[in-house]
Amino acid sequence: MDLGLVAISLTLLCVAALYASVGHGGASGYLAILSLTTYGAMESGWLKQHAWCLNLVVAAIAFWHFHRAGHHVPKLTVPFIVASVPFAMLGGYLLVDGVIYDLLLSICLLIAAWRLVTIRVDIVEIDGVPEWKIVTPVGGTIGLASGIVGVGGGVFLSPILLLKKWATPKGAAATAALFVWVNSLAGLVGAALSDQLDLELGVLAPFAFAVLVGGFIGSRYGAGVAPQQMVRRLLIIVLIVAAARRVVELF
Repeated sequence: MDLGLVAISLTLLCVAALYASVGHGGASGYLAILSLTTYGAMESGWLKQHAWCLNLVVAAIAFWHFHRAGHHVPKLTVPFIVASVPFAMLGGYLLVDGVIYDLLLSICLLIAAWRLVTIRVDIVEIDGVPEWKIVTPVGGTIGLASGIVGVGGGVFLSPILLLKKWATPKGAAATAALFVWVNSLAGLVGAALSDQLDLELGVLAPFAFAVLVGGFIGSRYGAGVAPQQMVRRLLIIVLIVAAARRVVELF
């Protein structure tokens, strides 16, 4: 038994549980873990594609749990998905140097985390579903960023949904989960269209099993047991971890 592989798998399991508890796929965390191992020597496209595949597993489970618990609002989710998919595919198609972008991304994530710390959302008054003219640029921008960086976009979308009072914490988690799943698939399609697709099933299989278990545990807790305030706190942790990962990668 490869102890290194076991250690990586267990770490990915924990990351998946944390991210799934707030409706995210966990790609930021997976990229961070893999970058600190021997897999960090792989091409950025390889890392992105395997992170997207793990996203598909975890986001699907997370969405199922949050939807089953009655937190999903389709009329909120659909506009964001429609706006983001073409741009996520474009981002997956492109080859972009992410050094400067990683720094900007870290700043954005930290600002989002800080805003969530300072605002009061313990009693959420939903303002309603935004108009398409508002959703389109937001969804498109997140989709493009997700495709370029190799994430599903949940760490961007969830804070926006809460800060704009478009959803409760658990409602945001449900929307983010489906958003992440679709964007991850779009990124893979974009990579395939540009002949960049490079998946190793021997590596992917044990990692996918690990995040499957972690995603199930985390999303079940987030959707059914955790109070809304706890979900918000978990989301803040996720944002800070994602930002820290980007800063570490720069050095």
